[in-house]
Amino acid sequence: MKDQMTPIERAKAYNQGKAIDRLPCVPIVGNTAARVIGVKVCELRGNGQLLAKAHVAAYRLFGYDNIRIFTDLYTIAEAMGAKLTIPTDETAYLQTPALKDESEIDSLVPINPHKDSSLPQFLEATKCALEDVGSEVLVTGALTCPFTTASFLMGTEKLARMTLQKPEAVHKLCEVSLQSALNYAKAIIDEGAAPSLTDPMSSGTVISRKHFQTFSYPYLKRLIDYIHSRGKSVTLHICGRTSHIWDLMADAGADCISIDNEASLTEAKEKVGSKVRLMGNVRPSEVMLDGTVEDVKKAVAQCINQAADSPKGLIVASGCSLPTETPFANIHAMMDAVRAKGGI
Repeated sequence: MKDQMTPIERAKAYNQGKAIDRLPCVPIVGNTAARVIGVKVCELRGNGQLLAKAHVAAYRLFGYDNIRIFTDLYTIAEAMGAKLTIPTDETAYLQTPALKDESEIDSLVPINPHKDSSLPQFLEATKCALEDVGSEVLVTGALTCPFTTASFLMGTEKLARMTLQKPEAVHKLCEVSLQSALNYAKAIIDEGAAPSLTDPMSSGTVISRKHFQTFSYPYLKRLIDYIHSRGKSVTLHICGRTSHIWDLMADAGADCISIDNEASLTEAKEKVGSKVRLMGNVRPSEVMLDGTVEDVKKAVAQCINQAADSPKGLIVASGCSLPTETPFANIHAMMDAVRAKGGI
C-alpha cells in the first residue's frame, strides 16, 4: 500500500481534525539507519553528511513520519567532558562521567554546539536532511534533557546520593545542564528543525515522583517553554515506568508524550489523553527485534485499538529506539499495518 499524503501534509491535516490517509507512524529508527546504507555505526557519529544520508535513506525506505537525527544519548555530556566508549558497530555508551565530585561543578561551562565535540556534525546532519527532504517530512534533533545530562556528568549513583545529601549541588548541576540544552535547542531550531526531547534518567525506574518534581520538572519546563517560544512543538520521551508522572510531563508543556512499552496506552488515554497527544508503544526488543511480521502486525493493531480514539490523537510508534539489528521486514510490517487501518 502507498501513502496518499506526505508526513507534513498528514501532520497538518491531523492537527486540524481533517481526514488523513493513515495515522502517523514512527518506528523510532536510531542506529538501524546505518544498516540501511551499509556502514558501521561508529562511522555515523563524526560525519554529519553520512549521518544525514543514513537517516534520509531509512525514511525513504520505510516511509515513516519523522526523521530523528540520533546516534546516542551522550552528545551534550561528551561536549561537557564525559568520556564515551564508541564500539565499532554498536551504540556508544558512557565510560567515565565528567566530574569526580560536586566540587568540580563550578568548572563546567555550557556547550557551544557549533564548536564542541561531535555536536557540529549533528547540526550538519540536521541541515543536510532538511535540505534533502525537509519539505515533506519533519526533521528533529535528539536532545537529552537536563536531569539526564546531569546524571551522565556526575554518574547516576553519585547524583542519586546528592539528591538526598546535597540538593543545592544537584540544582547547580541541572542548571548548567539546562543552559547547554538551551544552547543546543537554539542551534537545532536555527537550522529549521525541532528538538526531540529524551530524558531516561527522569524515569520512575530511577527517581521518585517527588524527586522528579524537584530536580527534573523545573528545568524540563524551562526548556520546553523556550522551544515553544520559538514556535516548535515538543515530543517528550521518558523511558520505563512513567504513569505516575504523565500529568507532570503534560504540565511541563509537552505536546506529545512518547509512552514506553512498559506502560498502557489505554491508561495513558484515560489519564492524559485530553491534554497531550500519545505516541507508542510497540515493544522494541520482544516484538520489533525478535518477533515475526505477524507479531508486529498484532502489536500495532493493539496500539491502535487502545488509543486511536485518544482526544489529542495517537502516533503509532515503538516504545523506545529500535535495536540496531531490527529486521527491515518488521519495520515495513509496522508501516503496512498502520496503512491497512487507514485514517480510522
